[in-house]
Amino acid sequence: MKSVKPFEIFQKILKNGSTKQGRLLGLDVGYRYVGLAVSDTRNKIASPVSVLVRKKTNIESMAEDFQTLISRLSLVGFVVGFPFSLHGQHNLEAVQVRIFMEELRKTGKLDGLCYTYWDENYTSKCVEALLHPLNLHPVEHKTIMDKFAAVGILQGYLDNMNRKLKSEELSIVK
Repeated sequence: MKSVKPFEIFQKILKNGSTKQGRLLGLDVGYRYVGLAVSDTRNKIASPVSVLVRKKTNIESMAEDFQTLISRLSLVGFVVGFPFSLHGQHNLEAVQVRIFMEELRKTGKLDGLCYTYWDENYTSKCVEALLHPLNLHPVEHKTIMDKFAAVGILQGYLDNMNRKLKSEELSIVK
C-alpha cells in the first residue's frame, strides 16, 4: 500500500476501462472510529458504508475488514480525509491519520492498493449542522457523523477529479 497524489488514483481507475471499473473507499479517520464511504461504479457519487471501531490492538482486524470490502466492492484505492493546515503545520489529528495509515500499511494485507489524502476541513462541521436539528441519540449521532463525514471527503474528491478530467477533455478538444 502506498501513498500517491490525488489524480494518480483517478487515472488508475480510468486505465482499468469501463469493463472493470474500480471504486474508491473514503475514510474519515478519528481517534476511536473510522467512517467509511464508497463511490458508485462510475465514480461520481459517494454513499455511506459503515463505521469501524478503532483501537490500538485491532489494526490487523481492521486490515482484514478492508480486505473484505476490497473484494466485495471492487475497490482500487482509498481517499483518506486529512486535516490540511493553512500554515503548513500539522496538528495532532493529522499526525494520528498518518500513523493510522502507516499501521495499516505495515500489516501487509493491503499491498498493491494506493491511497491519497484529501482535505477534510469542515466536513464534520457540515454534517453536524445537518444532524443537530434531528436530536439523535449520542451513539447514533456519532455513527452517522463519521459515515457522512467520509461521504463528504469522498464526494469532494470525486467532484474535484471529475471537474479536472472534464477540463482536460475540453482543453484537448480546443
